[in-house]
Amino acid sequence: MAHEKTLNVANINPNVISMQYAVRGPIVIRAVELEKELAAGAKKPFPNVIKANIGDAHAMGQKPITFIRQLLACIANPSLMETDKSIPSDVIDHAKTFLGSCGGKSAGAYSQSSGVEVVRKHVSEYIKKRDGGIASNSEDICLSGGASESIRNVLKLFINHNNPKKTGVMIPIPQYPLYSATIEEFGLGQVGYYLSEASNWSMDEAELERSFNDHSQEYDIRVLCIINPGNPTGQVLSRENIETIIKFAHKKKLFLLADEVYQDNVYAQGSKFHSFKKVLTEMGEPYNKLELASFHSVSKGYMGECGMRGGYVEFLNLDPEVYVLFKKMISAKLCSTVLGQAVIDAVVNPPKEGEPSYALWKQEKDAVLASLKERATLVEKAYSSIDGISCNPVQGAMYAFPQITIPQKAVEKARSLNQEPDFFYAMELLENTGICIVPGSGFGQKDGTFHFRTTILPQTALFNDMLARFTDFHVKFLAQYK
Repeated sequence: MAHEKTLNVANINPNVISMQYAVRGPIVIRAVELEKELAAGAKKPFPNVIKANIGDAHAMGQKPITFIRQLLACIANPSLMETDKSIPSDVIDHAKTFLGSCGGKSAGAYSQSSGVEVVRKHVSEYIKKRDGGIASNSEDICLSGGASESIRNVLKLFINHNNPKKTGVMIPIPQYPLYSATIEEFGLGQVGYYLSEASNWSMDEAELERSFNDHSQEYDIRVLCIINPGNPTGQVLSRENIETIIKFAHKKKLFLLADEVYQDNVYAQGSKFHSFKKVLTEMGEPYNKLELASFHSVSKGYMGECGMRGGYVEFLNLDPEVYVLFKKMISAKLCSTVLGQAVIDAVVNPPKEGEPSYALWKQEKDAVLASLKERATLVEKAYSSIDGISCNPVQGAMYAFPQITIPQKAVEKARSLNQEPDFFYAMELLENTGICIVPGSGFGQKDGTFHFRTTILPQTALFNDMLARFTDFHVKFLAQYK
């Protein structure tokens, strides 16, 4: 019957069939089904589903930042600026400045395809301040619906059907599945390089060389992606590590993609976020001529505004003719959501000391980051204390990526079901406890090792509940398959 349709699975783009996105894969789909079953009164061995699978802060109980939501309210409904006397004057000033850069002074108007002009100006000022005074040009910045849209837009530039070889894109393993999924969808070539788990997921030049050499016959390797701080691995790259990566990219003439959406999420003592732009600029010639696209988002950090879909890309050293074509390409989608752009504006141009909103904004921001830091330590220690599990320190980002020892009998059971062993483990965990995690096989891992990704986002009471359920299941699982 299906094959009577003009479009069917026999003639659809095959890359859409082969691409995988584990963060929203079968385990998450089953978690949603379980929530519906519980709501309908079904009896389960758990009272609720705990979604530790995705970095969605507000879904896990984090409260919105007041300044961001007040600004959004005024931009969406400008009459509030006249009628609601509780709104601070600096919020009103911010809102009027934003709306003044919108067509018809309304967030309902299309913006330029690259984004509202005043927001791009504020982004460039934010980057300049972040990088210690290194210049940033608002014309090199494009706003988008989350960082993901910008990442996909940049990768799209490397599709070239006239080249007999696919364009190779080097990505870390483990990696955030946006990359593997997009590479597959776009018909590019995935070139994985392994992060070193033994040295807290750092990057090794010899491994970059191995990966490049192993794949250079098959692919025309032109892109090197870095996620810093790391997802799913939670590491923060040292400046020395970043310099090594930049030198490698220069040697191989690679275009750098720096995914820096967790730049506000650094917890470990001695760890510090260094932007790729800052480091390669300070390294001087020839490294400061490298082509770089770096990304940021409102979904992470202290904001956690995932659903608002705001992000940006900043280009450095991009061929001017290519940039004209990039802007032509994104213009076909008109613009990203203007309210999402307003959230970007709130993040890069927050209240300043002495302004009415500053004290509450700083208090809320500091509380969120302090709580995340506390939970980063708690998660690592909790999982490392469980038999058969080891967990590296969570230096940054929002995730832990523990390694798990799965008994041989469980491995064989999984293989008999045509499943990856860590997928089998994660599905059993979900069915027995209601805890939703993502198996390491969805991110990539060294053969013979098994992992899972869990967020550090559950609030303390929920996390303690989750840990109790998890530990009880894990002990029983080991006993069942020993």
